[in-house]
Formats: sequence, C-alpha cells, structure tokens
Amino acid sequence: MMEEKISYFPQQVSESKPFFSILIPTWNNLAFLQNCIRSIRQHSTTSYQLVVHLNEGTDGSLEWIKEQGDIAYSHSEENVGVCYAMNAMRSLATADYLLYLNDDMYVLPNWDGILQEEVLACPDNYFFISATMIEPRAQSNCSIEQAYGYNLETFEEERLLKEWNTWEKEDWQGSTWPPNVVHKDLWDQVGGYSVEFSPGMYSDPDFSMKLWQAGVRLFKGVARSRVYHFGSISVKRVKQNKGYYQFIRTWGMSSGTFSKYYLQRGKPFTGPLKKRIIPFWVHLKNWYYRLSLHFKA
Repeated sequence: MMEEKISYFPQQVSESKPFFSILIPTWNNLAFLQNCIRSIRQHSTTSYQLVVHLNEGTDGSLEWIKEQGDIAYSHSEENVGVCYAMNAMRSLATADYLLYLNDDMYVLPNWDGILQEEVLACPDNYFFISATMIEPRAQSNCSIEQAYGYNLETFEEERLLKEWNTWEKEDWQGSTWPPNVVHKDLWDQVGGYSVEFSPGMYSDPDFSMKLWQAGVRLFKGVARSRVYHFGSISVKRVKQNKGYYQFIRTWGMSSGTFSKYYLQRGKPFTGPLKKRIIPFWVHLKNWYYRLSLHFKA
C-alpha cells in the first residue's frame, strides 16, 4: 500500500488557527520549492500554515525542510505522485481552507488576501476557487501569457513585480488547476484526490467532477489573485498515467466534454454554473470513447 510508505511530521500547533493550509507537493525540486516558499513568506497577507509533501527528497530538500521548523511535512522515499501526496498533506492541515499550490509557482502580492475575500463572500462552503496563473506559454485561456523566465536562471523577478497587475484579465469560469481553494469539509466529503489517477495526470478535472457531483456550482477563477507559473517542471520528468482514458472510464465522458459543457472553463464568470445542453454528436463521441476502452490496455 502506497499510504504505508508515507511518514508524517506535523509542525508544532500555533495558538491561533491559520486561515489557509497551503499544500505543496514536490519531487526533488529544491530550488523551485525554496523560491515558491520565499514568495509566500514575502507576499502573503493572511495567516497560513505551510504543508509540504516530499517525494524522495534526495536533492537536499528533506534536509532543508527539517531546518525550517515552521513547515509541516510528509515524506515518501519514493515518488508516490500527486494524488497520494495531496491526501497525505490533508491529514496534516489545520486550517478550514485548503489551498493547493505547485512548487514551480511564485506567488504575487496579496494573492492569498484576495482569495480570502472571495472565500468570505461565499454564502456556504460549496465553492471551488482558483487564482490566475501568468505563464510564459499559456496552457489554457484561463492564464495570462507573459514571459518572465522559463527557469530560475532566466527569472525576471524585479520586472514581474513591477508589471504583474498591469495585464488585463477578467474573472473566469471553471476553476480546476492550482492554485485553488476548497473547504476541508468538502474535500473530505468527496474523498480527496482519486489515487487511481496516480501519479496525477487528469486528477485535477477528476477532483472538479467529484465536486460537481457533490453539488458545487461555483467554480470561479479570480483574476486579481495571481501567481507566476514556470510550467509543470515535475510533470516533464514523471512517467505519465493514462489519465485521459481513466477519466472516461470513471465518468463516461471525456474531460474536454466536462470542461466545455459543465465547467465552461475560460468563459467570463457570470455566477454559479448551469450545465449547457450537450449536442447529440458529443454524446455520440463519448459513446465511441467508452466503447474504445475495451480495446485499451
């Protein structure tokens, strides 16, 4: 069992409860992890708890985490992937709101304060809220495409801090990817991240679908809360799972159908979602996808 390979190291509980538990999975990515946590410490305005999962940690990241003293962490001697890492960190989180962040992200001023405002404005805990990424190559229409470096050696931090809030963007529908926020009770209700998607590809839309099935309709991307994302550093190293087909096997449709007709991802935010009418040809295509699974390994 993968869970048995994970060790847990809670930090000393502070007197005051943090507003966010910031969950950061990492895999031998020390320089990016240090850069990420440095930006959190410099630019955050809310109370928060840092929680990290270290996959392997053979690059010095395990020793570095131990030296910090204020970071709760879990550790596995092998790479157990994002799904197990997220569920492990959940068990160490002390805040009501869980904020998932990638280790190759650099958070920008008041990123968390803006998310806090959005959370407190929600009438209940049935929401899923994302910050907006600035990326050198935008991976979707939810991001802002502006290049401030593809790695730490070319990172133009000073220019980014001068310009990050000058790029126009409106709030958008379809929160899925990190940085994202969910209430701990809702996380527990849907069972966290689905380990059948290990090591992690398509686990994000799967988690969103589980929230949809639980009754969530507020999937909001917040334009004012921003982070710089260097771009899936760990994903490029890992052997990827067949998450596309696993999503179809689990939900009977492609993730593209879910993103377009349920989440309406990337469209201007207008409030809680209502599922759009799905054309017959899309139903037919998903039927073909389900049929093709019988011929997939």
